[in-house]
Amino acid sequence: MKYLVMVTGSQADYEAMRGKASADSPAWSEEDVQAMFAFMGAVSNDLAETGELIDAQGLVEPAKTRHVQAGEDGRPVITDGPYGETKELLAGYWVLDCESLERVTEIAARVTRCPAPAGAPARPVVIRPIDSGGGDV
Repeated sequence: MKYLVMVTGSQADYEAMRGKASADSPAWSEEDVQAMFAFMGAVSNDLAETGELIDAQGLVEPAKTRHVQAGEDGRPVITDGPYGETKELLAGYWVLDCESLERVTEIAARVTRCPAPAGAPARPVVIRPIDSGGGDV
């Protein structure tokens, strides 16, 4: 079965990784950032070796996003991010093909152990089964 494994983050997290501390997150050092990238790269490499990895991507900061929705007149309303009403957004993901929910849960648990500086917020890792169109989800 295929699963989407999502890592969440906030604009403050991205700024912290550039060395700017906030009330929500301490500043990350270059070593902190490199440790995080090395850890995530190792997870992806291991999943590629087991044949479970379909795709994995990190996403740019929320400030560079765009929100499009239909307005009352049916015309699109376009807003550039970040969005004050949204604290956490998708920061990156893996699309995996795993034999069970238990296996993908093991992988998500590993991702939660990603190194971060002391005081950094612990963000959840979200697992969503991908609907194959067969209604088996």
